[in-house]
Amino acid sequence: MVFKTHSQDIVWRNGRIATMDPELSVPYGLVEHHDLVVRDNKIVAIVPSREVELNDCQVIDVKGKLITPGLIDCHTHLVFGGDRASEWEQRMNGVSYETISSQGGGINSTVRETRKMSENELFERAKPRLEALIREGVTSIEMKSGYGLDYENEEKQLQVAKQLSAQYPISVSSTLLSAHTVPVEYKDRPDEYIDLICQKIMPELWEKGLFEAVDVFCESVGFSLSQSEKLFSAAQKLGIPVKGHVEQLSNLGGSELVARYKGLSVDHIEYLDLEGIKALKASGTVAVLLPGAFYFLRETKLPPIELLREHNVPMAVSTDFNPGTSPFASLRIIMNMAAVLFKLTPEEIWAGVTRNAAKALGRENSHGQLKTGFVADFVVWNAQEPVEMIYEQGSNPLFIRVHEGKITHRNG
Repeated sequence: MVFKTHSQDIVWRNGRIATMDPELSVPYGLVEHHDLVVRDNKIVAIVPSREVELNDCQVIDVKGKLITPGLIDCHTHLVFGGDRASEWEQRMNGVSYETISSQGGGINSTVRETRKMSENELFERAKPRLEALIREGVTSIEMKSGYGLDYENEEKQLQVAKQLSAQYPISVSSTLLSAHTVPVEYKDRPDEYIDLICQKIMPELWEKGLFEAVDVFCESVGFSLSQSEKLFSAAQKLGIPVKGHVEQLSNLGGSELVARYKGLSVDHIEYLDLEGIKALKASGTVAVLLPGAFYFLRETKLPPIELLREHNVPMAVSTDFNPGTSPFASLRIIMNMAAVLFKLTPEEIWAGVTRNAAKALGRENSHGQLKTGFVADFVVWNAQEPVEMIYEQGSNPLFIRVHEGKITHRNG
């Protein structure tokens, strides 16, 4: 069957197309001698080149280079004030986290700095981090709040994420993480703080359209299972999708709780057990692996990768970019860590930063694959094989970056 192009079409020709379509029974869903046809911001066809009839359209010959979906960084804390480099130096010199925390360090030190800064100052601080990720081929990103911990400053963080989305060629999914830790003004009153989130922060910022999902740090040093459930119950009544930082330091059953609420993702999950994995499988919840934090904290407890594979739970991979435990504005370095530290295969890693990452953001029907009807977010690489982007670090093989059908970056 002949595919007839329109004058407004752009035909990307002579690429090796790693579609990441799981319905294609070849590694990476890779097809050759096919054209990728884009109209406006969507992919309208991926068809054998011999079947394409060119009708006064634009043709871009990539001369055998690799084309993949744009990378998706599905778990970041990109917007914050200050940094924690001096705290890290203390840790490297043998000072315990407890001592640093007792001196005012930890998450609450970032909260103090974030509260001090204006929206414009936070925007300027976030810009170079986002630009670094964009230059590597990231076309969609999640940004969490969680360093404001009151109505005004949580809104401020989310407004900055909205500004970044408006001013950069990248799709931003914002998440409300007010339940990150208990702010100092609610010390020893965590239940009252959860009430504040449920009764004011979450419903009012949701009404303003400032976020797409709600998150919680369900952990012995965070919020309890019952407090997390109270938050999820309130979110469910408003129709807000949920996700959770769970099973990072211990097994409280947070993953099963997220699964019970049909959550988008569970993140970290080093202490996830078989019951939790079965719950994730039943709910379709994505397991988000964060090797940057594992590396930076010198952890030794690995996530249960083999059990996740065995039960076909989708695994995503993300930077977890944040000032305290994963200060890496590079998804490609994290992809390498996922291979070396977590022993994921290259194909699993690519699925983890494309289609599974899209699913973790609730965008699996529009992003993360090169497929008819999907948004035209993709990267042309100076490479032949997908493994090359995982293997070699320090250089940038990105040749052309396309976001919503438009070329945003071109190298060479």
